[in-house]
Amino acid sequence: MAIVDLPLDGILILDFSQFLAGPVAALRLADLGATVIKIERPVVGDIGRGLAFAGKYIDGESVSFHSMNRNKLGITADLKNADDLAKIMKLIEKADVLVQNFRPGVMKRIGLDFETVNKINPRLIYASVSGYGDSGPWKDRPGQDLLAQSFSGLPWLSGSSDSGPVPFGLSIADHLASCHLAEGITALLVRRARTGLGGLVETSLLESMLDLQFELLGARLNDPSVKVERKGNFSAHAFLSAPYGIYPTSDGFLSIAMNPVDKLGKILEIPALISLTEESEWWTQQELIETLLASKLASNTTEFWLAKLDAEDIWCAPLLSLDELLAHDGFHAIDMVQVIERGTTQIKTTRSPIRIDGQKLNSNKAAPRLGEDTTKILSFQKED
Repeated sequence: MAIVDLPLDGILILDFSQFLAGPVAALRLADLGATVIKIERPVVGDIGRGLAFAGKYIDGESVSFHSMNRNKLGITADLKNADDLAKIMKLIEKADVLVQNFRPGVMKRIGLDFETVNKINPRLIYASVSGYGDSGPWKDRPGQDLLAQSFSGLPWLSGSSDSGPVPFGLSIADHLASCHLAEGITALLVRRARTGLGGLVETSLLESMLDLQFELLGARLNDPSVKVERKGNFSAHAFLSAPYGIYPTSDGFLSIAMNPVDKLGKILEIPALISLTEESEWWTQQELIETLLASKLASNTTEFWLAKLDAEDIWCAPLLSLDELLAHDGFHAIDMVQVIERGTTQIKTTRSPIRIDGQKLNSNKAAPRLGEDTTKILSFQKED
């Protein structure tokens, strides 16, 4: 059953962004009911059209582009051309939100910075995401996910003491920045409903990476002795004691979260762990505890240990492979897959993770072809 009244129905968003953080922020709002017009350069368009995750393309564009830009309209405009810029200014007069992720200074040179467009449309929410903010020594560096992870030190938090730095294997900086930008936009839309005025919301990949580490940074800022010291091969966290980790079984892996070590010792029949009743020992004896657990768990299957540990309310889970995830009843139960259509081409994507009034936010509109809606949208302007 479709939702009759989507929260952002009637909101018009102009999406000037490309790659991931900006487009996904706009996508999140499109899924909530906003009308999003993607504005791209003629001929080339969003570079993301050709930036293929896993090298996969469908119907001429990368699968990731389809996933990030579905549920949008699309027009082309040369922002360095006076006629095209004038047409865009007309759109800005009507828009509720403008999203952009150019490097600092680019929109000002074009004449589409916040100060300029705010005079044209004081009700406009201007949303900007950059790599590292608009000041400081990194502001002009490329705003890319791995680079932002690296500046933030995040890759030192994964892996063991014997590993080199281990970056997060997905675009986590971009995705978190998209969430923060969408949150800021919706907050300013609420404020505008109260005051009638728009505003400026900004975030960056770096700020998103630092916010992700609020526990670590909070601890270190208040205690200079706090350092990143990764543990053994089975540990899953540099700042949590045993048994927190991932352990091999005879046919896979089992993840174990925060649990009393002595209780685990009794359930798994490991005498050396039963006597470790003090939490301080779970830190000082961490390597021994993890080694003993790994040796025991390797003696039987993941399902065998899950059944045993679940019966005792131990916090644990199987570590699924991609194939196992897609085949699992748990994946199908949450129903995250939707089918979008572009002509006769059908493309499977994930849906919005948000549910409104008990309903999932599904959409079947594909990403626009380059400039697909230019004539329709600009001719509609003239009729106004």
